Amino acid sequence: MSATTLDPKTALVVVDLQKGITGLPTAHPSADVVAHAATLADAFRAKGLPVVLVRVTGGAPGRTEGPARSGQPAADWADIVPELGPHEGDIVVTKQQWGAFYGTDLDLQLRRRGVTQVVVAGIATSIGVESTARSAYEYGYHVTIATDAVTDMSAEVHDNSVERIFPRLGETDTTAAIIKLLG
Repeated sequence: MSATTLDPKTALVVVDLQKGITGLPTAHPSADVVAHAATLADAFRAKGLPVVLVRVTGGAPGRTEGPARSGQPAADWADIVPELGPHEGDIVVTKQQWGAFYGTDLDLQLRRRGVTQVVVAGIATSIGVESTARSAYEYGYHVTIATDAVTDMSAEVHDNSVERIFPRLGETDTTAAIIKLLG
């Protein structure tokens, strides 16, 4: 699918492109994902559109079958990568869960600015990005995923989100195509 349009009040939401996560092994080079996200952020800033930088500093307390994190993260683990900023005027959201909406003021921040659409980028495709896209869809935002500005730890789960989940939540396209829609 290709993105068809961007609303006049569209925000870029960049999920978890922070030092501790971009340093993990991913299916696609995280440096490429960061570069595409930074290009999007620069284009959104140039148009005076909101850029939201999301970082995670915790996790849900429930039991899971997946491996738990062990040890203390590095002091700069939650720092947004320098390629993205933050720049003056960016919205920084700190979350404790997978998605950027749950337990944060993200919806309030976007609605105050009249935002009706979000473009989502970041890591991990099937976790933070997908959870954020699902919530945005449920809140009534138009959703677009920048497919070359997302990756996951597993190519298989990344592909599942991009090919099966995201088309049900909105539209998908490349960084270049989205920037072209910005005009």
